[in-house]
Amino acid sequence: MDIRAFLSKLRTGKYPAPSDINAFVLGIVEGEISSAQIAAFTMATCIHGLDQPGQLALTRAMCDSGTQLDWDVPGPVLDKHSTGGVGDCTSIVLAPALAACGAYVPMVSGRSLGHAGGTLDSLKSIPGINYNLSVDRFQEVVRKTGCAIVSASEEIAPADRIMFEIRDVTSTVESPELITASILSKKLAAGVDGLVLDVKYGTGAFIKSAAIAVNLARLMVTTANSLGCQCSAVVSDLNQPLATSMGGALELAEAMLALEGQVGRRLASLSSTLGGILLADTGLAADAEEGAAKIRNALSSGQAAEVFRSMVAELDGPSDFVENWRTILPKTPVVRDVRSPEAGFINAIDGEKLGLAVANLGAGRRVEQDAINPSVGLENIVKLSNSVEEGSVLARVHAADEDSADQAQQAVQDAIEIGPTITPRSPLVFKTIRTSEV
Repeated sequence: MDIRAFLSKLRTGKYPAPSDINAFVLGIVEGEISSAQIAAFTMATCIHGLDQPGQLALTRAMCDSGTQLDWDVPGPVLDKHSTGGVGDCTSIVLAPALAACGAYVPMVSGRSLGHAGGTLDSLKSIPGINYNLSVDRFQEVVRKTGCAIVSASEEIAPADRIMFEIRDVTSTVESPELITASILSKKLAAGVDGLVLDVKYGTGAFIKSAAIAVNLARLMVTTANSLGCQCSAVVSDLNQPLATSMGGALELAEAMLALEGQVGRRLASLSSTLGGILLADTGLAADAEEGAAKIRNALSSGQAAEVFRSMVAELDGPSDFVENWRTILPKTPVVRDVRSPEAGFINAIDGEKLGLAVANLGAGRRVEQDAINPSVGLENIVKLSNSVEEGSVLARVHAADEDSADQAQQAVQDAIEIGPTITPRSPLVFKTIRTSEV
């Protein structure tokens, strides 16, 4: 292709032809396109966007840039993706619950990013666990246990990996078109029959505006369905942490409570909503309400926990983890309660500040190579609209030393706003966008 003419067209705001996009992506994986040229493409796309043919072409070309998985299993292959945020450990709850309902769940997850924790960092708190699997081993575990939560393979959608590294350093990560192509290319390459998206907004999310979250959700649902994948989305509120804990082992502990059948918490509620939609979209439930009930039953009956036990053992973790997670998970030497300086109501929680406080405790990364401490974080985080007295516990800090505990204590107090009157909280699910609506 004439790369100069292609980029010149993009610079003036003209939409590229699908054939040009296909050639461009092929040039990326074959090493014929330079980093500077990829950066020019991502910046032009970030500024001018793509039309629908271009969006479909980019997503499909990135999907086709590497290995595509094929499944021979007696049930639908399902997955969920979250745009990320604080206290979000739904993957650990939802994957085994879906498997207990007859689905197969090849879930590729990520590590901590910015102020948000990562599913893989929570799993890393399990001694011996290995989530870096070959494609063949990944498929073997899914077929055997019903689900596997693993890291991304270099064989799947390699064009996305190359482009993301450049997006990360050129301030083009936020482009809705590039986000859509990045997420969906990997899911389509994984061979999923059904996908549910959890698009989060609020102080603890990467997306702060509900309107922006809705627009992104619609774009992703429309694109996925146009490319043959049954896809729906939930736009969910993250103006407070989803779980009441943040940090690898602490979030995993809360997920284990859900897997033990404590289904009244926000974490289990959202997991049931997401799973119910997936089961309905792919014929494993008559509708989303019945699907959600099936997810809740999988949790309360212990079936989901049994699937999780099998998955952990297949990933080289301890076979008795489900029974003994309270003693197996790592602990910190310093545990401290952060207490309220006054009486009143919890009117606002800055989730991003809490996330950065947890990262500074050692649960996050400044650069990709940083090691994390899976034991540190926050626990028993107070909820919006709750009443507190002077001296009430706002959160519990788990720290490696007294100095870092001091810093986290101050950060928690700075992140939580207390007022004299109650402020109603937003509903957990702001909007649902079903596959039948696009």
